[in-house]
This record gives sequence, structure tokens and C-alpha cells, in this order.
Amino acid sequence: MNIKSLTLSFALLTSFSLAEPANKEKAQPDTKNTTVENIQPYRHIVMLQFKKEATPEQIKRIETLFGKLPEKINTITAYEWGTNISPENLAQGFTHCFLVTFKDKAGLDVYLPHQSHTEFVTELKPLIEKVLVFDFISP
Repeated sequence: MNIKSLTLSFALLTSFSLAEPANKEKAQPDTKNTTVENIQPYRHIVMLQFKKEATPEQIKRIETLFGKLPEKINTITAYEWGTNISPENLAQGFTHCFLVTFKDKAGLDVYLPHQSHTEFVTELKPLIEKVLVFDFISP
């Protein structure tokens, strides 16, 4: 980039940042509810290690039941799942990973106590050896 391009870019940037907004009220951010948790997609990862006694039919049922939660809980905006296929052998016994996405943390707050979720967890608990739950917001 040459000096003329840099100068022009700087001039454009400063003219936008120095310009007075047409309506000062609208230019002010809504600080009541603008935490990162409330404005960015909220990701909820659940990793499962099933007990050795869990049958393939029971595991398939859990996969199916988890997959039906997005139909029942409208705060879920995306859902993915899969089984471990990593060649690194670092899964520590976890075989299944479920990724549930919400518009924001408020979506998770609806999901966790939702009757469909609690019924699912009740059916899941006797079959799992270990569970890992990890939530994050992408920067």
C-alpha cells in the first residue's frame, strides 16, 4: 500500500468517526442488555462417554432423543452431533459430541430447565459414565 492510499484510508476513517450522528439518541448503545453473552451466538457442547453396559439400542435412543430437542425447544437455533473419529486417541473415552447453539445466553436459560430437556437428562443419566459440558461465545 502506498502513502496516498494510506492517507486516503485514514481520511475516510476519521471522517466517519468524527461525523456527528444524525440522531444522537439512536447513536447511543443500548447498555442495558449488551453483554457479549446477550448479543452473540451462545454455543453449548455436550460430550458423552456411555457406560460399558449401555446397549447400542439405548445409545441410538439417546442420539434420537437429543436430536428431537430442537423441535421442542424454540430457543435452539442450530444443532449438530457426531461420534469421535479423531486419529489422535485423545478423546479420553468420550464417544459422542453434541453442539447446541442459541441466539444468546438467554436461549440456554430457557433450554436448561425446559421440560423436554429435563426429561431427556433423566433418561440419559443412567447410561453415562462421564459427561463434559462446555459453553462458549466465539470472539
